[in-house]
Amino acid sequence: MTTEGRLRRVPRQARSREKLAKVLAAADRLLAEEGVEALTTTRVAAEAGVSVGALYQYLPDREAITEALGEVYLARLESLMDSFAEQAAGESWADPVGLLVDAFAGLYRAEPGFRALWFGRGLTDGTREADRAHKRVMATGVHRVLVAQGLLRDDYAAAVACRTAFLAADAVIQEVFRGDGAPELLEPVKTMLRAYLGQLPRP
Repeated sequence: MTTEGRLRRVPRQARSREKLAKVLAAADRLLAEEGVEALTTTRVAAEAGVSVGALYQYLPDREAITEALGEVYLARLESLMDSFAEQAAGESWADPVGLLVDAFAGLYRAEPGFRALWFGRGLTDGTREADRAHKRVMATGVHRVLVAQGLLRDDYAAAVACRTAFLAADAVIQEVFRGDGAPELLEPVKTMLRAYLGQLPRP
């Protein structure tokens, strides 16, 4: 997943790509510290140390900025899932469910900008659509991990179960980090997922 879908134009030169990365990093800081209302082109440009005109070449408004940031955050989650799927093929894990839940809870914990966007009022139709596609990618990743660990079959029924499990876990993890937080929910959701996935047919 990339930010290209929301860019007015795609940077081709390394210097332009670096400038865009700087802009998105500045937007991430503002989002984490002040919320989505701070993501005006003027504020983001000032925070990044670029002109409004330079920013406008790529990200013309708040919606474009938030959607580009959303794609960056979702790409980090998908990259982490890919890395687990690759590792699972060559390792044996005592508790794959617990490992995945803890890892993704940790990423939520480490990304205040992501939390500010997802739990605030900044989600756009484009971001919601990207999130729906993202959830399918992540569910496929869970299936890949559990097949590689020899815990599930590589079939449609198991894929549906993994999608259900991911959606349930994602909802709980979001609740853990929403508002005042509810970290006590992490262990029960692990128990629930182990029981649900554990009763499925094995290879």
